Parts: sequence; structure tokens; C-alpha cells
Amino acid sequence: MKIVFAGTPEFAVASLRAAARHHEVVGVYTQPDRPAGRGRGLMPSPVKLEAIARGIPVFQPESLKTAEAQQQLRDLQPDLMVVVAYGLILPKAVLAIPTHGCWNVHASLLPRWRGAAPIQRAIQAGDGETGVCLMQMEAGLDTGPVLLRQHTPIQAGELGGSLHDRLAELGAQVLSDGLGLLRAGLKPIAQPQPEQGVTYAHKLDKAEARLDWSQDAQVLERTVRAFNPWPIAEAQLAGERVRIHGAVALADNQGRSPGTLLAAGRDGIDIACGQGALRLRVLQREGGKAITAADYLNARRDLVVGN
Repeated sequence: MKIVFAGTPEFAVASLRAAARHHEVVGVYTQPDRPAGRGRGLMPSPVKLEAIARGIPVFQPESLKTAEAQQQLRDLQPDLMVVVAYGLILPKAVLAIPTHGCWNVHASLLPRWRGAAPIQRAIQAGDGETGVCLMQMEAGLDTGPVLLRQHTPIQAGELGGSLHDRLAELGAQVLSDGLGLLRAGLKPIAQPQPEQGVTYAHKLDKAEARLDWSQDAQVLERTVRAFNPWPIAEAQLAGERVRIHGAVALADNQGRSPGTLLAAGRDGIDIACGQGALRLRVLQREGGKAITAADYLNARRDLVVGN
């Protein structure tokens, strides 16, 4: 089959490799190069780098709504378009171009967590499991019928980064399974999404990363895990803004007001929350790197209290 692949971030790379393994990928669509790093130079997306390494033509239109962009896609004569975290809206006209339409690999168990940040929202909400869906795309936001799905548990203490990597590989496997069936003439049966259980995974905002000590410690722990490696949770600690890379919830806030320093030692720095307390284990000072609480306290001897 002739496949056109559309994707941008690292999450999509494993699926591009899966698509190219047994099929002809005639073109890769990815978002235009964006400024990044301290020099703010234009950086190609991970998907673009993978496509270049494989010798696949790369297309980077600002939009797929123009007649020119749509004609360019038609000229590729794709049997199927595979979309994985592309970041651009596909108009109805584009969905109709490939012979078999457009498939999407989505990192949740639809209809739960439609939208931009399903991995982080699943951790943040305390979900016990998540997964990936291979979906036949339609005009709505992640509303299309599901072709295949795979479940996976969310491990205790799992970070957004590790779950991201596991789901990227699981998504590539589901895509590979779907492509194998389609190649054999056994296109997966599309199952409409149920109307019950719809939730939306809104795009991450850096402002959400600021921890509010009045919240439940378990909620804050999940936020810390979900937002690692980006945008990384942050909070005020004894007058200093720090980023928090690792933390664990404790049951007892000792009846103290939210934000009160309860204890600080080698095991961590305990802060009272609205319910329970949060033990900070890995922190990062302004301009520094992530360090253990013990190393942080070596520079903040004024904070060493309790056990």
C-alpha cells in the first residue's frame, strides 16, 4: 500500500517506523520547523528527522485547508493516510482523499480523554489503566469509530515520560496490526464510540504546573508525575521557586496550614497540604539541575527541621 504519514513529535516516530516496515510511505507530513533552544534556531520535528533518515519526501504546509496543499496530497495517490499527533486539523476534503480514508493512533481508551494531552490527563486523574486506539478519522475531535484498541495499566508512581514511551510503542503495534489486516483484505471492523464516558484532555498549560498547597496531597503527587518531563511542576518553598521532579503523598498534615514546612531531611521535604502532606524528593533550583532533597538541603541548611 501507498501510505502518507502525518505526525510531528517523538510519540509518532515509532508509528512511522511501523508504517514503513512493510509498506511504501510515499510522503511524510509534519509541522513546519519551529524555533527552539537558547539560540531560538529553527528545529525540525522528530518525525521529519526520521523521514529524512529513511529518504522519505517531507511536506510541511502551514495548513491543509488550501487547494494547493490538498492537490499536493492527491498527487501522492495514497491508499491510506496515517495520522499520529500531527497537530493540524484535517479538513473533510483531506479525509476523503486516500482510498481507505485516514487512520489515527490516539493515546487513550476512547471515548475517555479525547484531545491533546491524554497521557498526562490520565495520570493526573488517577486512572488505573489507559491504552491506545486505532481510529478511523472523521470531522469531529477524536470522535471517529475505533478499529483496534489495546489496554495497559498505569503503574504506581509512573511518570508522564515513561507512560508516553510505553504508549508510543503500543500505538506502533496497534497500527502494525491494523495495517496487516488491511493488507490481507481484512479491514478492521469500525466500532462507534459509546456516547457515555466522554472526557476531554485539554492541552497542557504551564500555569497548571504551579502547585497549590491547599489541594489534596494525592492530587499534587499525580500532577508532579503527569507533568514530568514537561512542563514540570513548580512551587514556592521557603521563599524560593523550585521545580519538583519527584514527590510522594503522605497521609498526615499534622493539622498544620497548607504550605507549612513539616519536616526536611534526607528522605525529603514534607509540606502540609489541604489534605495530607507532599514529600518532595527531587527538586530543581533556578538555573540548576534536578537534585535530591538531601543535596538541596546541603545548600539550604536553614530548612532542616523534624526527623
